[in-house]
Amino acid sequence: MPGQCREVAVTGLGVISPAGIGARATWDGLLTGRSTAARDPELAGLPVDISCRVPDFDTAALVGRKAAWRLDRFVAMALLAARHAVADAGLDPTDWDPARVGVVMGTGTGSMERYVGEFAKLAAGRPLDISPLAITRSVPNMAAAEIALDLTVTGPNFAVSTACASGSSALGIARDLLRSGTCDIVLAGGAESARHPIPAACFHRMGALSTRTADPAGACRPFDAARDGFVLSEGAAVLVLERPAHAQARGARPRAHLAGYGASCDAYHYAAPDPDGRGAAAALTAALADAGAAPGDIDHINAHGTGTRRNDLAEAKALRNVFPAPPAVTSLKGALGHAIGAAGAIEAAVTVMSLQRDTVPPTVNHEDTDLDIDLDIVAKVPRTTAQSAAASLSIGFGGQNAALVFRSA
Repeated sequence: MPGQCREVAVTGLGVISPAGIGARATWDGLLTGRSTAARDPELAGLPVDISCRVPDFDTAALVGRKAAWRLDRFVAMALLAARHAVADAGLDPTDWDPARVGVVMGTGTGSMERYVGEFAKLAAGRPLDISPLAITRSVPNMAAAEIALDLTVTGPNFAVSTACASGSSALGIARDLLRSGTCDIVLAGGAESARHPIPAACFHRMGALSTRTADPAGACRPFDAARDGFVLSEGAAVLVLERPAHAQARGARPRAHLAGYGASCDAYHYAAPDPDGRGAAAALTAALADAGAAPGDIDHINAHGTGTRRNDLAEAKALRNVFPAPPAVTSLKGALGHAIGAAGAIEAAVTVMSLQRDTVPPTVNHEDTDLDIDLDIVAKVPRTTAQSAAASLSIGFGGQNAALVFRSA
């Protein structure tokens, strides 16, 4: 059994987001400082009818007609992201040992796309019309399962569901598989398509969505004094993680290293974060300790930054508790919306690209910082700054917290 490793190499990225299809397209879109939010025909008639959609996502054209008939949207996005990540890493599935390759994918809900239509058939007294594929198209583990099927991967295969922290949690678990020597390669990340009337109506009833429907592009305003909620989104991101020795042996050049992971639970409320941010602070502290890093070693933080009143304030308290002098902070949700279970993975991928380019993308729509949020928010335009390490934080319903620390390669 291969020996243990501490840091693991990030050798490939695949990102599908409302800013574009592909890691480079997502990065370039973020640097424009513009929101992707717009009116969504699928949400027409609801009190909040805006979302952030992946542009031009045609499953048959992008993933293949043979697979498209059985894949719900979140699975198709996960599959395409995985293919992009494997290609970016310079890997050939015909060359690897499939038993030494794992897949760990996070999702918050799986898919409501299929279930709603099938429930309608049941309610109409037509049980024999229900599709035999309704379950296998929709359950949360199908993103990981379809990636394994597509790439012929026979190692450990997991679905992780820690609400909006799912993508980050998946990366942490993948790191553990590599550290233990169980795998040489793990494809890890998150996928979600939350643009659906049920979550849109539910989140609105909870008071979590921005109601600026007359100005979709200006709706989500992370850490801003006038913030009033997030915008529903979708997307997927897969990172190829490898044992450093394995990457070196095949001549791969890492984009960055995943050095630390920390997780915690608030045990405070089923939906609201601990108002003092104690759980988030605990996850960050654990990730720093795991990476052998001090707070002063972190050059920027990719925050959860939902743009809700409670989350942003609690997260700011957490950051100030962990970092005596918080570094530059950004949130991607003003630009990309909130992709729920995919958010942490997309943000992790962008954190890796930020380290590579010594550039922090701006927090879109941040105009006036809340006086109770004493943070250095990167706003309006990207910030160029030398970076050797960065952290990404995710916070989810149920008090779930996950933090990642990345180092430059």
